[in-house]
Amino acid sequence: MAIASEDPSNPCYEIKSADLSLVALLLKTTDIAEVARALKQQMAESPGFFDQDPVVIDVSGLGLVDDETIDLKGLMAVLREHALVPLAIKGAPAALLSLAKGAGLVDATDARIRRSVPLVEAPTPQAPPVEHIAPPPSPVGAMRIDKPLRSGQQIYAKGRDLIVMGMVNAGAEVIADGHIHIYGTLRGKAIAGARGNGDAQIFAQVMEPELISIAGVYRTSENPLSKDVLGKPAQVSLQSGPDGDKLLITPLKT
Repeated sequence: MAIASEDPSNPCYEIKSADLSLVALLLKTTDIAEVARALKQQMAESPGFFDQDPVVIDVSGLGLVDDETIDLKGLMAVLREHALVPLAIKGAPAALLSLAKGAGLVDATDARIRRSVPLVEAPTPQAPPVEHIAPPPSPVGAMRIDKPLRSGQQIYAKGRDLIVMGMVNAGAEVIADGHIHIYGTLRGKAIAGARGNGDAQIFAQVMEPELISIAGVYRTSENPLSKDVLGKPAQVSLQSGPDGDKLLITPLKT
């Protein structure tokens, strides 16, 4: 039985504005089977990367016209299978938007999606690019790794910072939703702010990375670091500007 307050000064509910951290799936193909294969490969490489994250399906880049649709039901099933929860759709023409609303999706036409501009061309993605509309809450606690990481090893600090007390060798990969602190040489890959936290930073006592990334913005060793930071203590942060986001690598004050 529902109970409602009879006192108008004490209503049974209130309506408040709220913020929700969402990810956006920017589709670049209508082949849902291809999307499924790519997501399966990404999950194999980074188990647990998605954890019931709410997602906006962005079809703006598909160039669909009014009467064109995609296998939306199949796509939603694929997303749920890989721990993503479809909540909304963006950029859908009339027919697809009607289908989406019938499936319980919200029209997110006005949603602003963060589109990062890397300093250099990023490696070809293994899965559809996923970008966050808003950064998640600041990570709490930290994962600490006391041993050096050798080639082929991967560490993911989900929802928190990562501290590595030794070397990250070439071919190794460290990932964190928050900051990454390396009290040794970074020769492998370091990916901070993996879920879109643009405030995350990377710190290394010796900066010689194969790849560094913050919130989806990449820089690889093909674009050499300057002499004032290469092989020296340095930090990496994300710098926003009118032309997009860029990585800023500066000497680390010791």
